[in-house]
Amino acid sequence: MCSSDGRPRDARTPRYDDPWYDALASGWGESDVTEAPDAAPPAAADVYLEVQRSAAFQEVRSRYRRFVLPAAAGFLSWYIAYVVTATTAPDLMARPVAGAVNVAMLAGLGQFLTTFLLTWAYTRHARLRRDRAALELRWDTQELTRGTKGGVA
Repeated sequence: MCSSDGRPRDARTPRYDDPWYDALASGWGESDVTEAPDAAPPAAADVYLEVQRSAAFQEVRSRYRRFVLPAAAGFLSWYIAYVVTATTAPDLMARPVAGAVNVAMLAGLGQFLTTFLLTWAYTRHARLRRDRAALELRWDTQELTRGTKGGVA
């Protein structure tokens, strides 16, 4: 068996020209040579704790909580109000609005509508206010776990 450059290759060694092979993610194919590095890379747990304590990470979490907690509380309140009203005030829910459409049907459709609106608002908020900062944190974390220079601000 030959490698992509024409040299013979041992069947046990991974193919680095394989498009599905990701050496950094899999950890396979690491050399068996035990050379002492100049400085030991930090332990992964230490890197993640450093990132978690960073101001950038705290800002991303804060932005997430400022959106999710009020949105979840509002939607849960709306859902509970719908269920409680449907069980305690059936006459109100059965009141016709237009033809065969009653208050319960409109409220039920409103549940679907608010679900889609909340999903849209969440993805928009994430894209505009969190994704870029979270991606930068991810790259910083990967650089730190590899032991390369770079860091979290």
